[in-house]
Amino acid sequence: MKTTFRFALLASTLLAGAAQAEDVTLTIESWRNDDLTIWQDKLIPAFEAANPGIKLVFAPTAPAEYNAALNSKLQAGSAGDLITCRPFDASLELYNQGNLADLSGLAAMANFSPVAKSAWQTDDGAATFCMPMASVIHGFIYNKDAFDQLGLAVPTTVDEFFAVLDKIKADGTYIPMAMGTNDQWEAATMGYNNIGPNYWKGEEGRLALIKGTQKLTDPQWVAPYEQLAKWKDYLGDGFEAQTYPDSQNLFTLGRAAIYPAGSWEIAGFNAQAQFKMGAFAPPVVNAGDTCYISDHTDIAMGMNAKSAHPEEAKKFLEWVGSSEFADLYANSLPGFFSLNSTPVTMTDPLAQEFVSWRGKCQSTIRSTYQILSRGTPNLENETWNASANVIKGTETPADAGKRLQAGLDSWYKPAN
Repeated sequence: MKTTFRFALLASTLLAGAAQAEDVTLTIESWRNDDLTIWQDKLIPAFEAANPGIKLVFAPTAPAEYNAALNSKLQAGSAGDLITCRPFDASLELYNQGNLADLSGLAAMANFSPVAKSAWQTDDGAATFCMPMASVIHGFIYNKDAFDQLGLAVPTTVDEFFAVLDKIKADGTYIPMAMGTNDQWEAATMGYNNIGPNYWKGEEGRLALIKGTQKLTDPQWVAPYEQLAKWKDYLGDGFEAQTYPDSQNLFTLGRAAIYPAGSWEIAGFNAQAQFKMGAFAPPVVNAGDTCYISDHTDIAMGMNAKSAHPEEAKKFLEWVGSSEFADLYANSLPGFFSLNSTPVTMTDPLAQEFVSWRGKCQSTIRSTYQILSRGTPNLENETWNASANVIKGTETPADAGKRLQAGLDSWYKPAN
């Protein structure tokens, strides 16, 4: 009996072991620790239900520690199978070091536009090493109650935009626009790179800057600074010392009528503002012009080139590239929009307004992010400084363009 029991126990143990061996566990590295519950409650259960035998573990690291922690794990051979990718140079370096696999052959890559893939490709576009997930879109969020009270229509041209600002200022109830220059980055991110694509024609101008066939001293690159210089009169007293959180508070407390925005504000503003909100795209220069939006690539998913489970990891990445994932992810995180070419209907009305511009306007990304900020002086950081200076009136638009181009020329030589 004892012998029979031992054999039975051994057999059941071996069978259990075989069953467990069939299950593959994939670990996901990420810096987005704020969406842990979304992965655990929505995304992972949806994938596992359709893919028995593959288990997922979402194991994020604090954002500021992610790059260093990930590099240490990769060097030690302990990194997860799936690696959440930041845009451009950080991920490109991981690919160049042999840490990320080339995913160009995955069928789901066909679901993304060249702009969507550009943040996770080699400079020549020959290899794509992360599956695009989401972007953030720039525009303006406005206080609908204030607009209704003052009888204002949403502006579609630059002239209409300034006419609206003038009416708000003349009434005196609201600060026309909530933006400060203390922190600098928002002057460039929600200022220059928000309105600029309508002047330099989005990807046409951005790629020409990289090729060296356009320069930051050209009229289409100086003109956005000329518009920013006019913003000074509409930002309220003390805007020079106003921080980014100050601007957020001015708007959500109902003291300012318009907020130059990134879509990542949506969830926070929904929670804080006690008034109806709307959004409008960056106004075009002239009525009838093609409109352009900064639809900036933000997050993607790659595969550890040394994963012990490459086929299962690729299966997951094909799902990340699917319309099912696109819908789940975008509606769980309003303001982080799917990069999938299949349109996603957003349940949040403000988020749906932002994403609807993709059907009307041409998408581009921030002008400084690809290639042009690899050297010193760093063009992205210099653009922050120049945008803040121009708004304050301490540097002219023309001088800002000359300074930035001179800095770029000091280290960057176009490939052509």
